[in-house]
Amino acid sequence: MSAHGHVDMGHTVAGWTGTATAVAGFTVMGIAMAAASAPIALAGIGITLGAALLTWHLHLAGWAKSSGPRPESEWPWRTRDRAARRVHPDCLGCRLAGRRTRSRGTASNMVPVASTVTG
Repeated sequence: MSAHGHVDMGHTVAGWTGTATAVAGFTVMGIAMAAASAPIALAGIGITLGAALLTWHLHLAGWAKSSGPRPESEWPWRTRDRAARRVHPDCLGCRLAGRRTRSRGTASNMVPVASTVTG
């Protein structure tokens, strides 16, 4: 039993990798502050921004988890998310990648028809 009770805290490969990379970026920025070096500060900013991109790509590849309850078999942090290839509802990362949810009444092979207004 964990300290958080019988719940999935959402620890993932994407989360751990992104956090570690961001900490490295902030560490480089701290070194830049102590050394008063603009090039090192820019490198730290680049590493931190890279952490965001890296986490996003890992999320899209299925190494993150959507929010909400999951079966206990999917709780380990090294378990891939089976729903990642589709779309996570209300997920900003999925929307930024161009992934859209399909409405239930629309078939996937239907082509939208442009409406014309006469009058």
